[in-house]
Amino acid sequence: MRRNRSSLISDLGFLAFLVLMFACTVFIAGSPDHYIQNIIILNVAFLLALVTYFTTVTAGLTLNLAFIFGYGFFVVYQTVSEGASIGVNTYFWLIMTPLITVVLWVFTSSSRELQAENERLQKRTANLATVDENTDLRNSISFQKDASLFTGISTRYHIPLTLLVVKVKYWNEIRRLIPEEQLSEAIYDVSQLSQSSIRTNDALYLLDKEDATWGLLLFTDREGAKIVIERIKLRLQELNDTEFSGKYKVNLGLKIGAVEYEADKIENPLDFIVQAKNQLEYDV
Repeated sequence: MRRNRSSLISDLGFLAFLVLMFACTVFIAGSPDHYIQNIIILNVAFLLALVTYFTTVTAGLTLNLAFIFGYGFFVVYQTVSEGASIGVNTYFWLIMTPLITVVLWVFTSSSRELQAENERLQKRTANLATVDENTDLRNSISFQKDASLFTGISTRYHIPLTLLVVKVKYWNEIRRLIPEEQLSEAIYDVSQLSQSSIRTNDALYLLDKEDATWGLLLFTDREGAKIVIERIKLRLQELNDTEFSGKYKVNLGLKIGAVEYEADKIENPLDFIVQAKNQLEYDV
C-alpha cells in the first residue's frame, strides 16, 4: 500500500512538472516583448530546481525566497526609475519559480523513496535466498536449516554424519590470474565435480562464494568420508590433466577438512563448520 502511494505521488509530481513546463512555454511564446528576460528567469527556475534535487527542499525554497526578493527589488527598481508598470509577467514568475521547485521535489523525493524501498527489498531477498543463482546449490543459510535436521536424524537413528569443508587452494592468488567470468566457471566446475562424487542422499552446499568454499553433509563416518575425499581429489586431478588444462591458466587444487558429528562436542551448525574448517590446516 505504501509503495503504491509513493508511486502515485511520483506520477502526479511528474505530470505536474510537465504541466508547469507547458504553461511556461505557452507564456513565453505569448510574450515576445520579454522573451530574453523570460528565458533567463526560466533558466534560473531550472537552476533552483536542480539545487533542490541534489540537496534538500529547504535549501531550494531558501534560494527561491532569495530569488523572489531579488526579482522583486529588480521590478521595483524598473518601476521607480523607468516608470514601468508591474504586469502579469512579474506575478507569473514569482509564483511559477517556487512551484517548479516544489513539484520537482515531490517527484524526486517519491522516486528516491521507491528506489530506497527497492534496495531494501533486494537486500531482503538476497538474505532470504537459499540457493545460489549460478550453481543452483544451497547456500550457508540453507545449510544452517538442514544441518539441524541432519544432526537430529544422526542422533535419533545412530547414523554417522560427517561434514566435509572443501576449499580451493590459493583462491586469492587465482582470482588475480584469471578473469571474473572464469572464476564463476571454476566455482561451477568444482561444484559439479563435488556433486558427482557423493550419493543422492548426501547434500552439497556453497558456503562462501567469494572464498570458494563448499560444505558436504555425508551420512558416513570418517573412514567413509576419506573415500569421498580421495574420489574428489582424484577426479580433480583427471580434469586438471584433460579438460581444465586448456580452460584455466592454473591447476586447481583442493583442501578438504572433515569432522564427524558428535552431539556433545558440536553445539550448532556454525560450530560444525568452524570445526571442519579447522581441519583444513592438516590437509596440505
